[in-house]
Amino acid sequence: MGKKEKLIQRLLQKPKDFTYDEASSLLVYLGFEKSNKGKTSGSRVRFKRGNLAVDLHRPHPRKELANYQIQDLIDVLKESDLI
Repeated sequence: MGKKEKLIQRLLQKPKDFTYDEASSLLVYLGFEKSNKGKTSGSRVRFKRGNLAVDLHRPHPRKELANYQIQDLIDVLKESDLI
């Protein structure tokens, strides 16, 4: 099982310690490109793949995503038939 499959499996388990870096890596593996929303974007990051966009908030000071962010990410990826 490759890294992409392991990250998908881990995401679907909704772990409390799923980090922004893991989500970012997964989105890149799925063909998304990281797009800075501008100088005033702060910790908001957009990932684009064609017409599909996923917005994530880079958490600080912790590295883990909030539960709602994990669920939103799962929902978007499932609706797009990417997982």
